[in-house]
Amino acid sequence: MQRALRSMVASRWALVGMIILTAAAFIAIFGPLLSPMDPNRQNIMMRLLPPMAEGPRGATFWLGSDHLGRDVLSRLLYGARVSLLVGMAAIVVGGSIGTLLGLISGYFGGWIDDVIMRLGDIQLAFPFILLAIMFLVVLGPGLVNIILVLGIGQWITYARIVRAQTLSLREKEYVEAARAMGDGLFSILFRTILPNIVAPLTVIASFNVASVILSEAALSFLGLGVPPTVPTWGSMLSESRDHLLSNKWWLAVFPGLAIVLTVLAFNIIGDWLRDFLDPRLKERS
Repeated sequence: MQRALRSMVASRWALVGMIILTAAAFIAIFGPLLSPMDPNRQNIMMRLLPPMAEGPRGATFWLGSDHLGRDVLSRLLYGARVSLLVGMAAIVVGGSIGTLLGLISGYFGGWIDDVIMRLGDIQLAFPFILLAIMFLVVLGPGLVNIILVLGIGQWITYARIVRAQTLSLREKEYVEAARAMGDGLFSILFRTILPNIVAPLTVIASFNVASVILSEAALSFLGLGVPPTVPTWGSMLSESRDHLLSNKWWLAVFPGLAIVLTVLAFNIIGDWLRDFLDPRLKERS
């Protein structure tokens, strides 16, 4: 832990990324306490107000209001919780499934490898959005269901990379030494091989957060994601598209900026973790 802190402070950008992620997590946890208004309260008389506009009873729309008169700042604070939860949980689900299947496929090879990779090819043959719609129509909309669908849709990306890395590592000297010492299958896969492929996985996961958040927005727009009354950054972007040409810039800029900063922070942390966790690049303290 001490070496991680020293490395993060030394890289500087990693420290900035961690500060942004910490702030996003703080907003997600305490958003309801920080919110100046009810994020779902509509007031058509106050619709499309610019930032810093005065509302009824002396209230201020610090980031403006949307097409239904809802406070953008309040929806942004509430949306952090759902967007981050969906993004992180889906990555955990998809990464766990893909990593496990990739390790098994790359280590054993043969018919096991063929079955797992052909299942991945079948999934990739379908447009993801149509596949997600099909599953959500059967399962029904909801937070848990959309996390499962988005997570399952990501597994093949992790499985292919883990499989390729495992194929190159399973014949390495340290893996042969582990077998010669009598290590079991679990130890070889998760203690010998997996630590050497964590670096690319962290980078992939950091990039996938953005696609998961935007996929959630698309599904919510179709009525198959979280309920419309639940604000998310992605749904705010979807709702702003009809007003982009009418100079209502704040509807897209603020949720878009929230996504950009959060994704950028994930990318910076992923890049730092790639160097910190890779045994071949790790500095010995």
